[in-house]
Amino acid sequence: MTRSLKSLWARFLFQGRGVLPTKRLLWLFTLLSIALIIVSIWDISWTFLLTMNILILIASLLDLLFSANKKELSFKRIAPAEMERGIAYQVKIEIKNNSPYSLSFRLIDGVPQSFIQQFPLKGIVSMQSTVLAVYEVIAPVRGEYRIDKIYFRYSSPLGLWEKQITIEQDDSIKVIPDLTETKQYLENAQKFLLYEGVKIRKQQSGVGEFAKIRSYVVGDDPRNINWRQTAKLREVMTNEYEPEHGKHVTILIDCGRMMGAELKKGNRLEKSLEAAITVAAAALQKGDYVSVLAFSKDVKVFVPAGKGMAHLQTILQAVYSIEVDAAESNYAAVLHYLETMQKKRSFILLFSDVRTFLHEESALSYLKRIRQRHLFLMIGIEDRTLQKRIQMQPENTQMAMIKSIAQQQMLFKKKEKIKWEKQGLQMIEAREERLATAAVSSYIDIMNRNLL
Repeated sequence: MTRSLKSLWARFLFQGRGVLPTKRLLWLFTLLSIALIIVSIWDISWTFLLTMNILILIASLLDLLFSANKKELSFKRIAPAEMERGIAYQVKIEIKNNSPYSLSFRLIDGVPQSFIQQFPLKGIVSMQSTVLAVYEVIAPVRGEYRIDKIYFRYSSPLGLWEKQITIEQDDSIKVIPDLTETKQYLENAQKFLLYEGVKIRKQQSGVGEFAKIRSYVVGDDPRNINWRQTAKLREVMTNEYEPEHGKHVTILIDCGRMMGAELKKGNRLEKSLEAAITVAAAALQKGDYVSVLAFSKDVKVFVPAGKGMAHLQTILQAVYSIEVDAAESNYAAVLHYLETMQKKRSFILLFSDVRTFLHEESALSYLKRIRQRHLFLMIGIEDRTLQKRIQMQPENTQMAMIKSIAQQQMLFKKKEKIKWEKQGLQMIEAREERLATAAVSSYIDIMNRNLL
């Protein structure tokens, strides 16, 4: 295809610049041609027919003449700098018409093809006025994207011609993980953990940091009564303690091949990443230090330990674009790296696939050494397919074989988990929709029991 043909084809595909006839003009010429063919029965001269066509064409060109000039139009895109994965956001395009003519338009914004949207947008801009064209967009894939073009078509006053222009406007949008669960925890932590039945409680044994003095209530430890304040106020007062702050939490996120397994919404990595950010928010809110390490066959991202809610943004910007690798995870190399980087005692929380991890005998020696200094917990997502196959009724030989293999895999998993747990390495699995809740509950339970 020649360059000129490519340019012409691009115009019809809502790209490039140019002038195009509308359906109204094509229908007008079609009806005129039919009418002229009919009247030609009465021996009308070809000069008359040609003159009529030329007059209609001149009239349509006059309609094109009395339309807005491209230089009299200006555009501005108003888009969020960050969008959460799977959440609908509004993007606004400001269209300013400085011409003395009204116009109707169709618009397509140059968003990536992976975005979910409804185009083209249609509307009318009056003369010497400004309108906002608003559309909703959903980004299903994390990462950084550029939107650099706006494709705009507007019609002449009689609607016989359309002018098409392409506006260059460069905007960058970061698609970050879905923070719905993180916001729910920060808004109401106890309600978020209601499913797990975990209480964010204060220490009652006097172990931990002093929080405040309050009135004594039934059930409080009498050993915590503050006798000085009791005598002063003539009311029984007690000291309240909370878990010590300033603990170290290290979050490991597996990005290996098995983390690409699809779930109801997204894949294992997506759910693990969202749960990891929720745990980080919980720990930072409590005053603990949080570091994050994402890995597959080698270390992809490492965020050193930091404190305070501002550190959550540092973590988010570092891990928002991590993707699943096509390689197997190298647990031994990553644990060796962690052993050299994390010198202080910490709670290590690994998000990975439990079944894959159980086959990694090489990681066991590193974990034994890590356990001497750190507290280790691995959390994964339940294999619902395996559960369904175990529960199904064996109606024929093939189904019976499938069920027996599934049961065998489950027994192997339980046996291996027991072997690892005897070494003090705890492993739990949770349903995908409860992964964040289970992870935060485990963190809260460890802090409440003062295991660090």
